[in-house]
Amino acid sequence: MTTNFELSAEKRDAKGTGASRRLRRAGKVPGIIYGAGKEPEMVNFDHDKVFHLLENEAFHTSIINVKTDGGSQKAVLRDVQHHPFKQLIMHMDLMRISATEKLHMMVPLHIKGEDVAPGVKLEGGIVSHLITEVDVQCLPSDLPEYLEADVSELHLHDSLHLSDIKIPEGVELTSLAHGGDDLAIVTIAAVRGAAEEEEGAEGGEEGEGGEEGGEGAKEGE
Repeated sequence: MTTNFELSAEKRDAKGTGASRRLRRAGKVPGIIYGAGKEPEMVNFDHDKVFHLLENEAFHTSIINVKTDGGSQKAVLRDVQHHPFKQLIMHMDLMRISATEKLHMMVPLHIKGEDVAPGVKLEGGIVSHLITEVDVQCLPSDLPEYLEADVSELHLHDSLHLSDIKIPEGVELTSLAHGGDDLAIVTIAAVRGAAEEEEGAEGGEEGEGGEEGGEGAKEGE
């Protein structure tokens, strides 16, 4: 189960670009809370509080207790808009959740065992991350902060797939649950320089053989 975070929200009545700009100048983040069969609420949050919470990976996949004038409600983060080049949060969307309804969330994928994998430790390969997060479906109470895959036994050119991820009880991978492909999530790849040298060596051997064949043909003539 994910860590619970708390976030205070203030109701906002003014809408539009100008009103949002004024809120940002005042150190606030415009936002909205929607879902669970209720009307959307236009709110704003403290910018510094939100900025620091977003630095915590778990915040992105956790149940958030949002405190407003009307009481407390549980929600998950759905979208965050950042300024193109400033360290500024422009807008934030939160979705209310129901304890009895499954939800879809993108969850980070953590890889363990990279330092002891034979393909890395003994065979000179590197771990190539093909997928860094996966879509899951579960009840809010079962929502994991992250999922884990173990590469400690992989050799060079071996891969792990979605079906190899350790899945907690009550959680499903959305792709596999709907008959999707069992995609590779991580592989032990050859270091580029080493791979090129190996290819070059093979090419050189073929070239030498070709030259010998050519000389033999000339002698035959």
